[in-house]
Amino acid sequence: MDPRLLIDGLILYLGLLVLLTFHEFGHAWMAWKLGDDTALSQGRVSLNPLVHIDLIGTVALPLLLVFFAPNGFLIGWAKPVPVNSDNFRNPRSDDIMVTLAGPWMNFLLAIVIIGLARFGYMVHLGSVSVLCLNVARLSLLLCFFNLLPIPPLDGSQVARSLIGMSHETYHRIAQYGILILILVLQIPIVQQTLDTWTTTSWQAIAGWFGMHL
Repeated sequence: MDPRLLIDGLILYLGLLVLLTFHEFGHAWMAWKLGDDTALSQGRVSLNPLVHIDLIGTVALPLLLVFFAPNGFLIGWAKPVPVNSDNFRNPRSDDIMVTLAGPWMNFLLAIVIIGLARFGYMVHLGSVSVLCLNVARLSLLLCFFNLLPIPPLDGSQVARSLIGMSHETYHRIAQYGILILILVLQIPIVQQTLDTWTTTSWQAIAGWFGMHL
């Protein structure tokens, strides 16, 4: 393996850890604000990456991609935030808001990071700007990736709420979620769709800051 590719991959992996931490913080913070303190009581309303780490989604899978698929996309997930929808004033709509808070956090982070990239170019820190753009693109990929309706991703929770699926049925399906997710990610059209949404939004946001990617 090219050492430079490995170093770049590990740097991007550190960015992934930060993005996943903010993603889960978004879920936990929103649940707390809507009346459920379950995540708060477990220390999940936190920007400490250690409280959000999932051994498969945050460590094993991303590092395997870094080492064995350095030119592929880097992806992963963190430990799901515990939520008790019985504590919400409007359980169905509040549950959806909590679920979407994670992807929205990644979208907002992408805007901020692209803004930092623009500032980097203004002060002639091109290498920093390139890193920011790569992390922002990863943040957008996480946003759209998490909207896939497959456990343990956020899109599956939204789908569960919209169709009124019971938690028991959802958890039975979720037992096979990671296997289903790995298989679905091998489908070319899924990869192409994620790449198209990510690239299009990345370029559009950059355009807001006067950059053409």
